[in-house]
Amino acid sequence: MAMGLERVKKAPQLDQVSTRKPAAPRRRRREWNPYAAACPTRLVLDRIGDTWTVLVLGLFDNEPLRFNHLRRQIEGITQKMLSQTLKSLERDGLVTRTAYATVPVTVEYAITPLGRTLRVSVDSLRQWAETHMDTVLQAQSKYDKRASPR
Repeated sequence: MAMGLERVKKAPQLDQVSTRKPAAPRRRRREWNPYAAACPTRLVLDRIGDTWTVLVLGLFDNEPLRFNHLRRQIEGITQKMLSQTLKSLERDGLVTRTAYATVPVTVEYAITPLGRTLRVSVDSLRQWAETHMDTVLQAQSKYDKRASPR
């Protein structure tokens, strides 16, 4: 183009201008692959697969529970293991912990809405185990008889 003959861009006409803001780009849901070694879903699956987690979540209903109540209900769990399990569940957003300034300190744990969604699934596993335990024990006995040397 010759000097001084540059093209000038025309301003859009008023009827060509939108008053709406452009839509924010849609965020794609992150795809997780629990079969990949580095996938963080494995940490959640480890938590769900833990016996103590299943038993602790199974005791929660709509009201908060105290630490010692949980400990009395779950035979065989140590104070240390219950404490670790509750801290992990709290960290994952599945339970909340509330401490009251009493002597001694009163601590209550309550299930969160996220925890309730997991509790439903976990409770189904517990019910399955209760329903099929006789069949599993029979299968184990049959296997052990086959596998043991005579």
